[in-house]
Amino acid sequence: MTYRLLWADDEIELLNAHIIFLQNKGYEVATVTNGPDAIEACRKEQFDLVLLDENMPGLTGLETLTVIKEIRPTMPVVMVTKSEEEDIMEQAIGSKIADYLIKPVNPNQILLTLKKNIHHKEIVAEKANNAYQQNFGKLSMLMNDANSIEEWQEVYKKIVYWELQLESADTQMHEMLKSQKEEANNLFGKFIRKNYLEWLSSSREERPMMSHDIFREKIFPLADKKEKLFFIIIDNFRYDQWKVLAEEIGKDFDIEEELYTSILPTATQYARNAIFSGLMPSQIKEMFPDLWVDEEEEEGKNLNEEALIETQIARYRRKESFSYGKVLTSAMADRYLDTINNLSKNDINVLVINFIDMLSHARTESMMVRELAANEAAYRSITLSWIRHSAIKRLFRYLADNKYTVVITTDHGSIQVENPVKIVGDKNTNTNLRYKLGKSLNCNSKDVFEIKEPAKAFLPTPNISTTYMFATGDRFFAYPNNYNYYVSYYKDTFQHGGISMEEMIIPLVTLKPKGNL
Repeated sequence: MTYRLLWADDEIELLNAHIIFLQNKGYEVATVTNGPDAIEACRKEQFDLVLLDENMPGLTGLETLTVIKEIRPTMPVVMVTKSEEEDIMEQAIGSKIADYLIKPVNPNQILLTLKKNIHHKEIVAEKANNAYQQNFGKLSMLMNDANSIEEWQEVYKKIVYWELQLESADTQMHEMLKSQKEEANNLFGKFIRKNYLEWLSSSREERPMMSHDIFREKIFPLADKKEKLFFIIIDNFRYDQWKVLAEEIGKDFDIEEELYTSILPTATQYARNAIFSGLMPSQIKEMFPDLWVDEEEEEGKNLNEEALIETQIARYRRKESFSYGKVLTSAMADRYLDTINNLSKNDINVLVINFIDMLSHARTESMMVRELAANEAAYRSITLSWIRHSAIKRLFRYLADNKYTVVITTDHGSIQVENPVKIVGDKNTNTNLRYKLGKSLNCNSKDVFEIKEPAKAFLPTPNISTTYMFATGDRFFAYPNNYNYYVSYYKDTFQHGGISMEEMIIPLVTLKPKGNL
């Protein structure tokens, strides 16, 4: 591919050696000697980069730059100037120059700025390609040897790292990484089937941190330090989404990042209620029957969260005052921010943010949203855009400015499902695609985790013969009736409730305002 450059300089004849150098490197170079001609050239043609002299007679370089940016907003312009005056540099940077060079320039300086501004993606892609290929075998070995939740957390961290690296590099390695992640999730499913019930019968020291441990192990110790505290639960929030959010809010906070393990099912009714109550689902139902809603009941499954927090604080004989809020829309977020000063008197402020979960459901139901969030990279991008352009960004800025310690977590993540698994159940079987509970479940697949004795998993049993089945990897349950329609409708949607790294290995992050350690 040949790249086209425009060089505008009133002494262009003195730069002939530089132009020949660039032509020998494979660039086509068009030249003009003044601002109006540079503007006219940009009207007629899209250049890959413009080299623009700042000090030209008539229309100055800065004036020319302003017009070029109106015509070609995305075209990179490199300012070439004899002056190092701060005011000129600030004006140029404010006009969104790609780079600037101080005269006299040498050919290698020009070549470097071309690499930075034209070839950056190609260079990054090549480096990312090579690095991932070199680490492919190491990652495979790490996956096959993983025998603890800590080792699986490391596997998932590395997979997310490479997803983000290869995404920004726009390389051809995505399919290879996707296959490697599918293999990792299959192995992770076997690991969970082998260990999950054993964890729940073990002491805390012998199992990973799980949903019902969060308040006791993270929130209460911070409250003991009398820190101003916000606990934010972003529903359906994956680790990869956290990594892009971290880049956006990281300049305001020092970040301490952990991962923990969601209980099963990885669904709000179970996992978030476990967080707020400090209990497993069957324990909630037994101790606080008025606060638990069974699957077959039509009542909302997460309407008692504030009451569950209250029971946990009382059960541990703690005295903290707390607030509970939930944000579903931008308007609700604005209203929450309008009253946030009133929350400073509380020891703990709890906020549930539902945007990502709403996005996941909207993506299933709307073809337009499905197109906008066509894959995981787009899903992350929409998450980042939401943070940047919603009241939530202002919320984090407020919390940093007012010296709050912030704990961010989620109840579960989600996975993009691909492979249907046929299942048969009675009419009372629940509708979730990633887990089923019922009296007469029948599924021939070996790729599910069946719990025949729900009490061992601390799960409610609406009927004496209730069993639970969980889909693993990127599988989802489908009934034989109207099977093809059902599969085509739900294939490639983001779902939760089952067993995958994305759903179960989730972020638990503590943010300390800069300078407040």
